[in-house]
Amino acid sequence: ARSFADIGDIVRGKDLYRGNSKEKKRDDLEENLKTIFGKIHSDVTKSGNNKDALQERYKDEPDNNFYQLREDWWTANRHTVWKAITCNAWGDTYFHATCSDSHRKESCCQANDYCRCGNDKPGEDNPNTDPPTYFDYVPQYLRW
Repeated sequence: ARSFADIGDIVRGKDLYRGNSKEKKRDDLEENLKTIFGKIHSDVTKSGNNKDALQERYKDEPDNNFYQLREDWWTANRHTVWKAITCNAWGDTYFHATCSDSHRKESCCQANDYCRCGNDKPGEDNPNTDPPTYFDYVPQYLRW
């Protein structure tokens, strides 16, 4: 199973695990990511008010990995990825219970049906509503 941090490594092109050499899936994934980020690169650098600055920031790389663009995309979208992972896991025991159902008088149990407590109100730091604090930026070999 892959963790949130591992997904960040894959998206950013920094995953140390290269997969089984007999399987082509890892190479296929990397090629798909290059294609996706190639399209994003093309869109971002050809239009908009600050296209010159973006062209400078996202210069073509010889291997077309788009590392800087991938970093920036992950930084901008890590909260959305975390929400997608956790919000679709209701009723799943893979995630621990995230908050109390103590508002119900008849029982005091853990909420295990949904990942969001209090409808994920901004400004209230509830467990499991925000990505783990930059754990996805810890080098992979230190997380094992």
